[in-house]
This record gives sequence, structure tokens and C-alpha cells, in this order.
Amino acid sequence: MEVLTSLYENPITQEIISWFLFFFGVGLPIAFIFWLIGLKGFIELTRFEKGSTFLYKMNPLTKILFGIAVMVVASTTIWWIGAILTFAILPLYLTLNNGVKKFNYVLMLTFSSIVGSTWAIAPYTPPSVLQQVFPNQNYVTVWVWPSYFVAMGYEPTLTLQAIIYGLQTSFRVTATLVSALLLVVTTSVSDLFRVFTKIKVPLAVTFSLLVGLRTVPKVFELLDTSVKMQMLRGLGYGKPRGIRTLYYIYGAFMAIIPAMVYLFRGAKTLAISADTRAFRAYPSRTSLKEVPFTNYDYIMFGVIVGLIVLDIVANLLGFGRSIPYVGL
Repeated sequence: MEVLTSLYENPITQEIISWFLFFFGVGLPIAFIFWLIGLKGFIELTRFEKGSTFLYKMNPLTKILFGIAVMVVASTTIWWIGAILTFAILPLYLTLNNGVKKFNYVLMLTFSSIVGSTWAIAPYTPPSVLQQVFPNQNYVTVWVWPSYFVAMGYEPTLTLQAIIYGLQTSFRVTATLVSALLLVVTTSVSDLFRVFTKIKVPLAVTFSLLVGLRTVPKVFELLDTSVKMQMLRGLGYGKPRGIRTLYYIYGAFMAIIPAMVYLFRGAKTLAISADTRAFRAYPSRTSLKEVPFTNYDYIMFGVIVGLIVLDIVANLLGFGRSIPYVGL
């Protein structure tokens, strides 16, 4: 700690390290997203592909209920329950088509989410919140920011407790993220439409949600195509290998407008397609294919009930709060 004190007492050193920490918190998740995951990885994690394993055979309603149960448990119990749920769900990606590839992508996405969420919370957490999370503890100062960092919303000092608090909160995000992506990659839009229709979700709401779900992988595909076209035209050609990632990020930003224009043009085609199929011509719709409940669904219902019981027991035993805290 004496070394750290001497560092932030030196104005020049304080400035350099402070801006390094700032760009580390912002830049590392972005580097993981563009360099290690890439647009191709996001396509893999948001696009449905047919499969034969148990997750593909489950009723979409079961997977929706599972995701809701995970979200509720992770948001109302102690942080390490959310961490356990995160690391328990991750191996399920190995059962998917190209499971190893999807597992690697979601693992990197989880890591970048942990870093990004931690750094998005730790510097901004006021002492009043930390008092609730870590009562009767002496705060350990990790870094002192330059005075003008307060204008960006930073607290004057970064404490070890604030970093731990940010890390704890991040597991609420990751548990919900990995369970939601399982639904996306294992369920077709058609099956979701059938299930939403069966449970009487309004058709307008259903159509809007599923168009959005259908559009997400399309956006990544368009961005990926546009970036590759820019690279083929010489973007970043002859530049050092170490800074090509910067050109890749630049190309991704430059691809936003072409991708949006293409999507807007596609919206007209989608509207014509819906009209030719007489969408909403009748108050209800029929379906030639039913989405049944299988034995896998009943097993998952048992898991969902177990999660609900876990949530209740954890709260009764004092392991549930609206904010993460250090516990047993």
C-alpha cells in the first residue's frame, strides 16, 4: 500500500495510471468483443441452428421459465449463488451444435461482461452504498483519482470494497445473460411464435418481439460482411499487425450506416411478406405443428422448482438482499 500511496501522490504518475485504468475498464471488454469474439462470434451466439440434443427438444416455454427463474434467483440472493449459476449453465453450451466453439465464445463474453460490469460499477459506487454492503469495515484505498475525474461521476477514491462490490454485481448480469442466450440459440422463431400464440400473448407484441429476435443475428451478419468488404478494399492494409484491431473496430463503426440502410429496406419486404400471408386477418391463428412437452421439459420443471425453493430458503437464511454483500 505504501507503493500505491507514493504513486498517486506523484501528479504525473497519478495522471498516467488513472487514464490507463480508465481505458483498461473501457478497452478490455471492447478488445475481447472485437478481437477474440468478433462479429462472427456474436452471430454464433444469436442465431438459431437446428440440433438434436435435449436443449433443442425442449418446449420454448420451459426455456423461458428457466431464464426467468435464473434471473430472479440471481437478482434476489447473495452474489455467489449467481456465480454458481453462471458456471453451472456454461457447460450446457458444449451440448449444442459446434458446442466447443459456442462455449469458447460465451466464455469470453462472460469474462468481458464481468470486467465491464465490475468497472462500470466500482468507480461510481458512493460510500453510502458500501456502508450497506460492507458494514463496520475499514475501507482499503486502492487508488486516488485526479480531482477532475469527479466530473465524469467517479468517486474521489477507488477502494477494494468498491471493486469487490462491482464484481459481485457482475454475476447477476452473467447468470441472466448465459441463460437467455441458451433460449436464443436453441429455439426457432416459428416455435416461439407458436408458444406465444398458445399462451395468448397479443399478436402485435409477439410479432414485434420475434422480428427483433430475428433481426439481431442479421445485424451482426451485415456488419461482418461490411467490415470484410472494407478490409478487401484495403482498410488497414500494410499496417502493423498489432493495430489491426483498431482498424477492425473502425470498420465496424463505419459499417453501422450501411447495415441500418439495408435493414430499413428489408423492413418493407417484411411488411409485404406479412400482408401476403394475411397476418392478423383473423383474431387468432391456427398451427399445423404443435410444440409438445417432453421428458426433458419435466426434468427442467423440476430444476425450476428447485431454483424457486433455493431462492426462498436463501432469503429466509439471510442470503438474499437487493444488493450483493460479503457473506459466508
